Amino acid sequence: MRRLGLSLLLLIAALFAALPGGSWFPAAQAQQAAATDNSFVYRLGANDRLRVIVFGEPDLTGEFEVDGRGNVSMPLVGSVSVIGLTLVEAERALETKLRDGFLQNPRVNVEVLNYRPFFIIGEVNTPGRYPYVNGMLVLNAAAIGGGFTYRADRKDVKIRRETKNGTQTIKATLETVVQPGDVIEIGERFF
Repeated sequence: MRRLGLSLLLLIAALFAALPGGSWFPAAQAQQAAATDNSFVYRLGANDRLRVIVFGEPDLTGEFEVDGRGNVSMPLVGSVSVIGLTLVEAERALETKLRDGFLQNPRVNVEVLNYRPFFIIGEVNTPGRYPYVNGMLVLNAAAIGGGFTYRADRKDVKIRRETKNGTQTIKATLETVVQPGDVIEIGERFF
């Protein structure tokens, strides 16, 4: 009886392992999807608030804001350009600066505390600048902006986004994911 129960359990486990993604646990599937989704890599920009940890150096560890020119100003090394860099690239840039005459083998960790804000303009009740929230859709952003006006054309949505290749304007839907620094424009309907 015990052998039959174990065989049945192994058969069920094998069936679930054969599911797309190789796992029956939603968290594992989400991690796998995130690992294979290279469509969005976060790049630092002005007004991002960062926590920089220099291991073993509490005087160099702290919270810093990326200024309007895209620099982080740190003790000892001064301004370091991080605009357009990923978090890993920013860590390497800071390690390089610290290694240049200050520390022998610096190890740096950079994390984003507050993302730069997004902007919503056009046919919303309260256009303006708002704090970014992870996973936000255009529909959520419109709600944060006070909702749509009666003239809003919900099918005429554009997003101006800074990318590695410069500024791009993309056609969006209410289900498009908003990224930090995006400028969302809700169009006006004529009838």
